[in-house]
Amino acid sequence: MPLASSSASSAVPVDEARQLLKALAEPIRLQVIEALAGGERCVCDLTEDLGLAQSKLSFHLKVLKEAGLLADRQSGRWVYYSLRPESIERLRGWLAELAAHCMTSAQPCG
Repeated sequence: MPLASSSASSAVPVDEARQLLKALAEPIRLQVIEALAGGERCVCDLTEDLGLAQSKLSFHLKVLKEAGLLADRQSGRWVYYSLRPESIERLRGWLAELAAHCMTSAQPCG
């Protein structure tokens, strides 16, 4: 039985969970998420801290933003990125539902 968020749940629908997990599956994107855990960062700082070319970093930022994990704002010539904690929380809710389903299911999960 596929998991889907109920009206009372904060979990994401299965398709959105897949998109979020796919975005997080790339090690560079996980590094970006970890770098942004401390708060909003400029692309220039992320480029330097992660040792990536701006074009490569921009691609990964785009994927994360399209997945709903990042917000951005422009200030002058720089773009600043920050995490969208509500998306992470919704993914956490979906994973919690999955774990609960596995624990109550007659068939073993895994």
